[in-house]
Amino acid sequence: MGEAVELVKTDDLVEEGQVMKIRLSDPVARVIEVRLSNSEIILLKEHYASQQKSIECLVKRKKSQRARYSYGIIFLFTNLIAWAVRDYGQIVFSQLHYVKACGIEGRSCYQKMGVLRVSLGCFIFFFIMFLATFKTSKLDDGGNVRHSEWWALKFIIWVISLVISLFVPSGFIQLYGEVARVGAGVFLLLQLVSVIEFITWWNSYWTPEERQKQSCLLGLFMSTLFYIASMCGIGVMYSLYAPSASCSLNIFFITWTAILLLVMMAMSLYSKVNRGLLSSGIMASYIVFLCWSAIRSEPASEKCGAQRHGNGHSDWTSILGFLIAICSIVMATFSTGIDSKTFQFRKNEPQVEDDIPYKYGFFHLVFSLGAMYFAMLFISWNLYSPTTKWSMDVGWASTWVKIVNEWFAATIYLWKLISPIVKQTQVADQEEEGGQQIDTLESQ
Repeated sequence: MGEAVELVKTDDLVEEGQVMKIRLSDPVARVIEVRLSNSEIILLKEHYASQQKSIECLVKRKKSQRARYSYGIIFLFTNLIAWAVRDYGQIVFSQLHYVKACGIEGRSCYQKMGVLRVSLGCFIFFFIMFLATFKTSKLDDGGNVRHSEWWALKFIIWVISLVISLFVPSGFIQLYGEVARVGAGVFLLLQLVSVIEFITWWNSYWTPEERQKQSCLLGLFMSTLFYIASMCGIGVMYSLYAPSASCSLNIFFITWTAILLLVMMAMSLYSKVNRGLLSSGIMASYIVFLCWSAIRSEPASEKCGAQRHGNGHSDWTSILGFLIAICSIVMATFSTGIDSKTFQFRKNEPQVEDDIPYKYGFFHLVFSLGAMYFAMLFISWNLYSPTTKWSMDVGWASTWVKIVNEWFAATIYLWKLISPIVKQTQVADQEEEGGQQIDTLESQ
């Protein structure tokens, strides 16, 4: 049996032939002395230093991974504060009439203006974090400490950011609301690209090339499930949201979604594309979900809706749906924020041990845009119409935002399918033109 070896650390190994002590603990503990050359001592010290650095990098990496969940919790609490201000702010902020920015009886510090104020405070906090970390690339940089530690200071900054938003003039808050529409649109675009990249990754994960036969069967099975679910979704939407011919707009939305579904399936099966049906099946389910979400956002007064939102009462289903919607906002922001690799120009850069696990600047920038996004959902993308308690993202503005998002998602996905063909055609045309020029020069 081998003996357990432990190197006894000495700090004066600098001279040629210096003695290194080694403790052997099996079967009897004893210490022996070994003479090492100067080069061997240097290599040994470098080995210890690299091990120590690896341990430190591992600890810092774990802190960084835990930090992102803490930011997610902060974002969740901010969403809950925005909801409380919107639905119950009149009770609380009626005492803020002495704050000039809140107007008479604090009216501009609750309802939609209150949501925008909370959103502004959240935006300020995460934008400060973006400025503090966007140049960070290594775990040893100061930005890593600012991102992963100092939580008491961050809590104070978060509270101050929310309080400051109460004293901002109403005119500026109205302007922020207009800007937030653009920021929320940018967030939707980033989320859309992230979802499509995830679908592409999932397709390659479930259908790897090294297992051709098994992967084909698995891909066919999974794609069949997704297409069946999509077709069932189309049928359910027709029955619930288009009960008569008078529901022409809903019929148009659902029918166009079905057409997009068929186009994506046909394009995936096209011989020059040949991407398989799994990714298109997942994408089909996604756009059907977007269509369903858009139709559900139609105003409650519409006769073609399956539910009524505006009766002034909140049952347990509406409350549960509202809480799920808040969690969905947080998850969408969190998943997009940590997906910085999707938006890198060079995606195959090798990872070094002391590299940060995700881009901190991008993470905080997405959360600052997410602050604008949740504001738009709480006020239904409309700065002027009233809101209903325990409701979210209801109104024609919300409906059209989701429908356009659905069409844009299908367009991006179809472009990802045909872009390789377009590029190959362009390269072939350039090569053909080059060959013709060479033939012309040779004939001359």
